[in-house]
Amino acid sequence: MDIHRCRFVPYNPQAINALAFSHPPSNEIQGRGFPTLRLAIGRANGDIEIWNPLRGAWFQESILRGGKDRSIEGLAWTLDPSETIEGKEVAGKLRLFSIGYSSVVTEWDLESGRPARHSSGNYGEIWCLAVQPQWRPRRKKDGDSGPAREEGYLGQHLAVGCADGTIVILSTEDGDLKYLKTIRSSTKRTRVLSITFQNRHTVVAGYADSTIRVFDIRNGSLLRTISLGTGHAKHTKELLVWTVKCLPDGSIISGDSAGEVRIYDAKNYSLVQRLQGHQADVLDIAVSADGESIVSGGADQRTVLYKLKRREKQMTTRRWAEVMHRRYHTHDVKALAAFETKDISIVVSGGLDTTPVVLPLRELGREHHRKLPNLPQIPQVSSSGASRLLMSWWDREVNIWRVAGSFGSDMEQHKLVGKILFQGDEHLTCAALSRDGTILAAATISEVRLFTLTPDQVDGFPSLRVHKIELPSRLASDGAKNIAISPDCKWLCVLRPNNDIYMAKLTREFETNWILEVLPSSQKLTRLPRQTRVDKPLHGTLGSYDRTVHCITFSGDSRIFACGDLAGYVDVWFLDRRNDAPATIKETEDENADSSDEDSDSDDEDSLPSGVWWKHTPSKAILPRLNSSVLLMTFRPTLEASDTSKSKQASTIPVPHESDLSASDDRLMILTSEHHLTEFNALRGNLSDWARRNPKACMPSEFTIIKDRAMGAIWDVAGGRDRLWLYGPAWLWMFDLLQDYPASEPQHASTSGHIPPHKRKRQGYEEHSVEGERKKKKTNTGAGDRVALADTEVGFGPAIKKGVGANGTNAELVPIESQMNDNSLPDDEDDDDGDIDELALANEATLASLRRQQFPGVNGQALNGNHLPNGAEHGNQVAKLSTPEPESDHNAESHPRQWWSIFKYRDILGIVPLSHNSQSTVESADLSEAEDAKSVPLEVVVIERPIWDVDLPGRYIRDYE
Repeated sequence: MDIHRCRFVPYNPQAINALAFSHPPSNEIQGRGFPTLRLAIGRANGDIEIWNPLRGAWFQESILRGGKDRSIEGLAWTLDPSETIEGKEVAGKLRLFSIGYSSVVTEWDLESGRPARHSSGNYGEIWCLAVQPQWRPRRKKDGDSGPAREEGYLGQHLAVGCADGTIVILSTEDGDLKYLKTIRSSTKRTRVLSITFQNRHTVVAGYADSTIRVFDIRNGSLLRTISLGTGHAKHTKELLVWTVKCLPDGSIISGDSAGEVRIYDAKNYSLVQRLQGHQADVLDIAVSADGESIVSGGADQRTVLYKLKRREKQMTTRRWAEVMHRRYHTHDVKALAAFETKDISIVVSGGLDTTPVVLPLRELGREHHRKLPNLPQIPQVSSSGASRLLMSWWDREVNIWRVAGSFGSDMEQHKLVGKILFQGDEHLTCAALSRDGTILAAATISEVRLFTLTPDQVDGFPSLRVHKIELPSRLASDGAKNIAISPDCKWLCVLRPNNDIYMAKLTREFETNWILEVLPSSQKLTRLPRQTRVDKPLHGTLGSYDRTVHCITFSGDSRIFACGDLAGYVDVWFLDRRNDAPATIKETEDENADSSDEDSDSDDEDSLPSGVWWKHTPSKAILPRLNSSVLLMTFRPTLEASDTSKSKQASTIPVPHESDLSASDDRLMILTSEHHLTEFNALRGNLSDWARRNPKACMPSEFTIIKDRAMGAIWDVAGGRDRLWLYGPAWLWMFDLLQDYPASEPQHASTSGHIPPHKRKRQGYEEHSVEGERKKKKTNTGAGDRVALADTEVGFGPAIKKGVGANGTNAELVPIESQMNDNSLPDDEDDDDGDIDELALANEATLASLRRQQFPGVNGQALNGNHLPNGAEHGNQVAKLSTPEPESDHNAESHPRQWWSIFKYRDILGIVPLSHNSQSTVESADLSEAEDAKSVPLEVVVIERPIWDVDLPGRYIRDYE
């Protein structure tokens, strides 16, 4: 494979200004979080990223796009009270609110990515935002819940602090956002920099005049004014209280511009302790659910952990102490958010360096931290191999480059040949470039635009002439969240913000200056109604957010279309034809039509007499629901072999109705958010032969342990190859689909080939051998993996030698943890699901082994000299890779490699293919050096955007620097 490593795309990730979890931390909750748990990340350009922790996988589900001169400075989630409908308690809705350098509070519709409603007034610019704690019924002495002690709305109100010194209370009752009351401390107009709730009726606010004020929101009275003084002599006269938080017992924690963290008593508001952990301003604070840990972040790039020490003798109160500090960020740490249950304990931090960092809270020092990608999950790049064009988009502009075929001293490696700037305030949500490089489609949340690209010359240099195409008003308006152009450039798919899918027909005249026309009518593709998850009242509900379409794709021949959503459902449509005449698509208006019903299909047939339309697969061919969200999907292209072999292979694929689809390959490869790779026959609704022979249990463990989720996929089918390339933020992985996964290495196997037993030990500890071959497996608390014993700080070893027997002459190694509590057994309640999963994986591996026994040749060995076990035919050619197996050089010569990976890339914005070019002199990976002389290597462009190439603002310079 020929690789162009490009860093000329000036995409700039934006600073993180706000973080918020959808649920508050609680040590009373079992498990590793809720199904509805989400993390919202607000950035400086107005974008809001929605992340699903996914039990540690951390998957970016969607991005709520911002606009010109917009910024997110605060985020908050609320949970509406549950309702009783027909005697059944129904969960309340989770709602997301934001502020940003204006007097407006915005509520967001997660399903459409648009603002749902706004609230503004004649108060000043909003600087901070806080949400009222959830109402909890009081417990009686006998344990029963007592009656509600407060009347009125039991939901959560919002409190915002303004630049004129006022605090505004906003009501979220009845699913609305209304002004409730204003609280003003005095006639002095000083900015409210931070705000939080001490309880449901008491709000604490930090000001820019060295004070903290406590109010009762029921009557607006001022309960106490706390003065911070003037600070150190080197600081200004007045301190800025950048952040205030409250512990579960009501104690007030503040962080100021002097770099101090101060703790105040919950009842008399007196100063309890001052902690000087920072050399510059403390910008945010997070507290643990038990109130015994505090994490602070500041402008000096430090993240500091404080813990409450044990009560010493002759001391009436417990004191706080700094446990550790470390610089996880290269610039200011502006935002912190914590979430805890009994099994998960994490703090997420973010700042000007654009990278979210997940830190363990309870296990800090015993577990690694983890950095999340700062680039979008869905690549904002595309390419045209035929024209060697590379397209990238961000904010309100689209840039197009032409990449040279070979690098020479007199040849420019890349050149910007086109740039499109969009008017308006909204940022682009999506853009697509046709395969031949002649059509460009782009959309915002409010409109869709289409362009044609024509080669041109400007001052003797190659460029592109951009011509705007008028779209039908019904198609151009209302915007889109995703857009796709079919490979044959005859169809334009528009995914609306409300997840409606429209298909428009494109026609053009190549002989008349590439004139493109969009037919005035379009067809609406209706997805099947599916069963949704019933959320518990404690968890809240996100509505139909899980039915949000995450990805769309066309087949290689443009006759099959598929979409996948966050709930794991996949819908497939195929192009149904009656004649070869030009088709006129009539728009389907009936949204209640059930496309799964074959009778309704016959009705559509009468209403669309033109002869061509998109039809949903019948009910018997519906794909089953996947175990997690659809991360990406792509149709497997037909192997570039002889026409005879193509026709033989295609003829085995049954088509529901029309025989003209027999030449289409309907194998749909799907990768879920849990990195489960599977393949379906899209028109039949069942697993393909390759997927049956290669279940999840047989996937390489080196792939399953990758934490960063995949971003895209590229196929390489030239020269008889059948390879799938997957890539993530810092890795590139190749699967050779002509071979099966090794049956001797199921999931969870070690790299050395050792297969652990499926029956899990339930003793308090496992045996520790001297060589350390078998060690106790401990799950992390939501951040990185556990720190290896060799990398831990100075301390005790993992085991001690203990005398055994009457005289103690015999000795054995015993883990220290078991010695500390011999009578205790680990809590296996959470491991029950793990036992079931391991049993299911074992059954999958056994079933796959039986299926493989149908073929005597496996792992690339040809059957009868012509046939491969996965159903592909390409003569006697077998794809070979020059990279030898690490275990045996002899094995590499006799068997081609089944997969290959590399992790040397950093911050990949995207990888896109270019035309196959055997004469390319760019960097070549080891895999292609020993390819057959007749085969053509795949040529791709790797667009990297490392953080050191990003133009970041200045940072705090420490004294010793």
